[in-house]
Amino acid sequence: MKIVIADTGALISLALVECIDLIEKVFGEFYLATAVWQELNAYENLSFSREILVDLESRVISIKSPNRLGMLMDYGESESVILYEELNADYLLIDDKKARFLAESMGVNCIGSLGLLIEAKSRGLINELKPKFGTWIDNERYFSRKLLNAVLERMGEEHV
Repeated sequence: MKIVIADTGALISLALVECIDLIEKVFGEFYLATAVWQELNAYENLSFSREILVDLESRVISIKSPNRLGMLMDYGESESVILYEELNADYLLIDDKKARFLAESMGVNCIGSLGLLIEAKSRGLINELKPKFGTWIDNERYFSRKLLNAVLERMGEEHV
């Protein structure tokens, strides 16, 4: 069983397509830092179901170390990296390009929500990516249509 630390952006993207459960199905245990919890509680989008917060609350863990990365990344991302290190996690689930680049340069093993959905489809846990990608586009998530269409083509689906 793998341990995953989930960042805010990835959790929002997965929540919008009702796929947070795939984190456990693909990897195993997952947790989130206190700062991520706070960001999720402050997030406002009519398509984002606040009911998910009830299920996530038991997964919140406070970091023990001082946040030495706050100048490099936003608060949730920096606490996520620190929690990853403290728990000796296997993956950091993160979508932000800059934060992911910084985390990977520090030796953090990263995967994004897009990678998680690809893995889930490869394992037969979901049937189609296209409707999920359409929801991301409709909710202005930060994925380029070109990237999403390249993934759809590779996975044998029609473009969005």
